[in-house]
Amino acid sequence: MSAPIYMDVHVPAAISEGLRRRGVDVITAQDDQSTTLMDEGLLARATELGRALFSQDEDLLRIAAAWQSTGKQFHGVIYAHQTRAGIGQLVEDLETVLVCCELDELANQVVYLPLK
Repeated sequence: MSAPIYMDVHVPAAISEGLRRRGVDVITAQDDQSTTLMDEGLLARATELGRALFSQDEDLLRIAAAWQSTGKQFHGVIYAHQTRAGIGQLVEDLETVLVCCELDELANQVVYLPLK
């Protein structure tokens, strides 16, 4: 069983589909009809749904740091720069993180991809 993940609105659909084919519980902002939410709203929505948030948006790093500094709880942010890993590697690395970590282990943390 893997930790559930929420995908930022700008994440390529191929990443979500690749994870779903591997049995990962994925909800996208599009699935959730939350495509108009700003970044902080997406993190709040992922938290409300009990999911870590995957994003390739650097603004989420700033928001996560602000939440960490004020003690505001979230279920984790997994971040990958848009140009540092391909879709296949991101699917593999996301699956690894989500299978190897419990949601409470990701809580209030930022995980950076790619793993290698």
